[in-house]
Amino acid sequence: MSHAKNVAIVGATGSVGQFIVAELLKAGKHQVTAITRFESKAVIPDGVKVAKVNYDDHESLVAALRGQEVLIITMNVTAPPESQLKLIDAAAEAGVPWVLPNEWGCDQTNEQLANDIFLGPNSRKVRARIEELGKSSWIGIASNFWYEFSLGGTADRYGFDFNNRSVVFFDDGKQPINTTTWPQSGLAVARLLALPINADDGKTPALSNFKNKFVYVSSFCVSQKDMFASVLRVTNTKAEDWKITHENSHERYQSAVKALQQGDRTGFGRAMYTRMFFPDGSGAYETTHGLQNEALGLPKEDFDEFTKRGIDRAKEGLTY
Repeated sequence: MSHAKNVAIVGATGSVGQFIVAELLKAGKHQVTAITRFESKAVIPDGVKVAKVNYDDHESLVAALRGQEVLIITMNVTAPPESQLKLIDAAAEAGVPWVLPNEWGCDQTNEQLANDIFLGPNSRKVRARIEELGKSSWIGIASNFWYEFSLGGTADRYGFDFNNRSVVFFDDGKQPINTTTWPQSGLAVARLLALPINADDGKTPALSNFKNKFVYVSSFCVSQKDMFASVLRVTNTKAEDWKITHENSHERYQSAVKALQQGDRTGFGRAMYTRMFFPDGSGAYETTHGLQNEALGLPKEDFDEFTKRGIDRAKEGLTY
């Protein structure tokens, strides 16, 4: 009934990585090691070991991962795909039993959706490499977009522009999707890794239950209209105080893809987010897969509280 104790993480100070590290430290069940480049200036939290690596030196990666039971990879979606594959290869040679790849997004079992948001082919390649090497097992975290980050970003994300008090609804704005806060994402990983690796009774949740599978977690299943209602409550404004427009989701997606193909990088995010709100319901994975929130003991969160956090980020200009 023992759990994994030695956990290595890539991106320990990143957007979601910092929340994962904080929750792992708070749980007090693991020895956490941050995998960082030799040239990194990141300030690693107290209580976390540091292993410096050179991604062009396979042996340095293997040495950093030897003795680890879990490798968590958090990277920007624009990071070179080969970086993650180098980590996967090193983890296999080092004998790391469990890998949480750089998923942190949509339901990757929906291959059409994953392809449409450009992440499917590389994610499948990573999971296939893990299985082919046969030394590690993967667990994917399906959490969709991060709520406070996405709400408080530009209108290319959840459609809101707080500086200009405007919102663009995709279609009628009523299509719900799952969305997860950063704290809930961090807690989900900590609770997952606190599970026993195996459970003999067949009833107790165990890490092995999720071998080469996805863990579906979420904070809210909401539409743009639900978000707008929360925004109105938090800002104490009325709908007539806002500039409201509508765009056909399919046309908006195709326009964004075309912009990206012509070299406009803003099209990448605009296409990703718009596709998630297609009226096919593919962004609401809890309706097809259910959630592991209860099994992991995840709390119900205050929707308006995180709406406020998103708005505050927008006011501070934190769009990254």
